[in-house]
Amino acid sequence: MTLELPADSPVLSMPWIITFGPMSDEEEWEPVVCGPYEREHALALAEEIVADEELMAVVEPLQPLVEVERIREEIGIARALAEQEADADQDTDLGIDVEDLDEEADVDLAGGGEIVEERTTPPTPDEIRAGFARIATRLTGAH
Repeated sequence: MTLELPADSPVLSMPWIITFGPMSDEEEWEPVVCGPYEREHALALAEEIVADEELMAVVEPLQPLVEVERIREEIGIARALAEQEADADQDTDLGIDVEDLDEEADVDLAGGGEIVEERTTPPTPDEIRAGFARIATRLTGAH
């Protein structure tokens, strides 16, 4: 699964990630997220993996958002879309109420770490961009 985009879309030049997950509800395991890749590489890798196994692969752009409000806006959009889908298909209720989750705790899903309960100051856009540069350096092996 991926977005169908016009040939001149600026999103095509963004980094892309692939999320692999179980194809059916009978299998339960945490999805595996890989990337970032160029879009064509992500599509080819996803196609290769799902051709041999019954997996679902979602290829989507990685959004390097640097402003807190812009991130909140994207979360709002995602929530609104989810509500629309839930209204359209009442059979998808999983019995999980997001409002019951502790909004101040970062849960360690992978294990081996500690649960952080205090809030920190969000990084500035410049700090985030500097982080992008450090990640790019690690990914390319350029030191």
